[in-house]
Amino acid sequence: MGYALFCTQKLLDRIRPLVTDPTPVSGGILSNWYATALFWKPQLALLVHEETLLPVLVPLAPASSLAERFPAHLAAVLYALDVDASFVAVQVAAMGEVQYAKTSSRSVLGIMNQFSYLAEGYREYLETTDLLELSLKLAHVPCSPLYKRETFPDRELHRWITDKNQNHTHF
Repeated sequence: MGYALFCTQKLLDRIRPLVTDPTPVSGGILSNWYATALFWKPQLALLVHEETLLPVLVPLAPASSLAERFPAHLAAVLYALDVDASFVAVQVAAMGEVQYAKTSSRSVLGIMNQFSYLAEGYREYLETTDLLELSLKLAHVPCSPLYKRETFPDRELHRWITDKNQNHTHF
């Protein structure tokens, strides 16, 4: 079990991982993430879930341990969005290993570019550097790929979890 991290070239240049074919991982249901580097001060990584477009901001440094630190930041966002604690625990436990790949979805890349731009604006407007607060603010931005579903990543996450539960997918 594990998760896939589909990285932009600028993030791959910082992490320098072993890159494999871009094949989705079927670990937990929150197993496929896109990631890019934001060269702010301090530098950050923006990770976006492939299906729900849920954004999570994580400090980039040290870049070599980004994959190991990400699950804790994801858990904080999920708890703040009132996701069931047992679901969060199972998802985080399933993220023991990471498979790196190059990005392959232009749609998710477009959303990451939009989130990067908005996050910088929110950071200045809200005068905050709190990554959890910024992640939650981005999670409630309407995203065009979600217009036929829940429109907002935070709402889409809850719908998606409910659908997976109804389909008897085991966490």
